[in-house]
Amino acid sequence: MKVSLIQMNSQGDLDANLATAVSMIEKAVASERPDLVVLPEYFAYLEDGPANMHSSGEAFPGGRIHATLSDLARRSGITLHAGSIVEREGNRHFNTTLVFGPDGAEIARYRKIHLFDVDTPNGISYRESDSVGRGEEVVTYEVGGRTVGCAICYDIRFPELFRALRDKGADVIVLPAAFTLMTGKDHWEVLARARAVETQTYFLAVGQTGTHAGGRKACWGHTMAIDPWGHVVAQCSDTVGMVSATLDFDYAAKVRADVPVANHHVL
Repeated sequence: MKVSLIQMNSQGDLDANLATAVSMIEKAVASERPDLVVLPEYFAYLEDGPANMHSSGEAFPGGRIHATLSDLARRSGITLHAGSIVEREGNRHFNTTLVFGPDGAEIARYRKIHLFDVDTPNGISYRESDSVGRGEEVVTYEVGGRTVGCAICYDIRFPELFRALRDKGADVIVLPAAFTLMTGKDHWEVLARARAVETQTYFLAVGQTGTHAGGRKACWGHTMAIDPWGHVVAQCSDTVGMVSATLDFDYAAKVRADVPVANHHVL
C-alpha cells in the first residue's frame, strides 16, 4: 500500500484551507500515485473558541466539504482519510473523521473519543469539550483488503483504544492531529512509536504545523509514518508539505510472528 500524508497550517478561512487541501491532494496523486491519502485534524478550519469552530461545521452528507472530498476521491481513484472536521448534528457538534473510497462513497466516520481539555506548561488552556461532544464508537475500514483503524490527536495517549483497533484486525492505524508545540516536542514521536510497537501496525501520524488562532497557538507538525517495529520510515520537515511511504505487510507479518504479543494478552 502506498500512502501520502499531507501536513498543513490551517487557519480560520475555510475556503482557503479547503482549496489548499484539494491542491495538495492533487499534487500528491500526480506525483506519488498513492492508494491512501491522509489530511490532518481540523484541516478545513482551525481557530480559537466554540463559536468559531461551530461556524465551520456541517451536517453529513450534503455539506460543501463532504461533497468536495467525495468528488476528489472519486476523480483521483484514491481512498481519502479526511483528517477531521466539525460535524453538526442538530444542536450537537463532533470532531469527526470522514473516509471516502475510490468511488467517492463515504466508507467510514469516526467521532473523536478523547477530548483535549488541558492547561499546557506555557500557560495556554485548551478546552475541546467546549466545542465538541465525545464520540463512542471504535471505527475501522478497508483499503485493498487491509484494515485501517481510526483515531484523532489526543486519542494517542490512551492505549486501550489502539488495543481495540488491533483486536478488530487493524493492519494500519491513522491518527490525524493538531498536536500542540509544547507537548509535541516531548511526546509526539514517543507516543506514536509506542502505539506502533504495541499494536504491531503501521502507524500514520499526520499533523498540523506552525501557528494559528492569530499566532496565539502553535502545532508541532512532524508528520510521520512508523513501521510495526517502531521505526520512523518517513517524516515531514517543519513546514507545510507532504511525505509518502510504501507499507510492506510481509514485513508486518514477520514482526507479528517474531513477537506474537496479540496471542499473549491475559487482561
